Amino acid sequence: MPSEKVLSNKQDGIGSMILNNPERHNAISLEMWEAALEIMADFAADPTVRVMVISGAGGKAFASGADISKFKDERQEAAALAHYQAITQQAYGAIQAMPIPTIAMIRGYCIGGGTAAAVCCDLRICTENAKFGVPAAKLGLGYGLNRAKPLVDLIGPAFAKEMFFTGRHFDAREAERMGLVNRVVPDDALEATVLEMARAIAENAPLTVRASKRVVGELLKDAAERDVAATERAVLACFESNDYKEGQAAFMEKRKPRFTGR
Repeated sequence: MPSEKVLSNKQDGIGSMILNNPERHNAISLEMWEAALEIMADFAADPTVRVMVISGAGGKAFASGADISKFKDERQEAAALAHYQAITQQAYGAIQAMPIPTIAMIRGYCIGGGTAAAVCCDLRICTENAKFGVPAAKLGLGYGLNRAKPLVDLIGPAFAKEMFFTGRHFDAREAERMGLVNRVVPDDALEATVLEMARAIAENAPLTVRASKRVVGELLKDAAERDVAATERAVLACFESNDYKEGQAAFMEKRKPRFTGR
């Protein structure tokens, strides 16, 4: 369902999804997660969208976590809690499962569910004033395997335990040292940095980019669980594509390639 709390647009191969709840530092409600699922499904089905950027409105936060003001309605009773958990896990899973690269553009607070969403993205670029944290231990919440695994995969068990155990905020430079973010930039350079990166991705061969994402994702699984055949098919599709021919022709002709994703 459309929601004014989650905005989206498409331009130049970039799909943007903006969490738009600035009065609550973009705290994410059940309604917002449901809207986000629809937006991501639309982006994933649109061949013109080659990269997705997630950001928060208002300039003070990417997302400050779950909307605690909604807990009484959304997370109090067992049935409501189960529904909330199912939808949020679907949303995190949808971010991870996006066939295109995803970038979290982070300014200010990125806490709880905000950190979880950012970790599910492929890349994270943040400002120098960004703050990260998982305050579950301060709220009495539990983090299950599905919710914890992306964080552990990204920063390792020791740093993940520190985040879980202390519940404290980590600044941008700490996040960079942990490997939680790819890059820290000045506040006034965030949009330009992310846009440059997103455009570079969007201009590259889509089949190659998707295959690379698939390969890295499979490498994060245990060897016995990897779908090797799927990765081989993805790589073969690159070599059999028109884009492969276009890439070679552009190189020989010393011009910029024009990739179509076919």
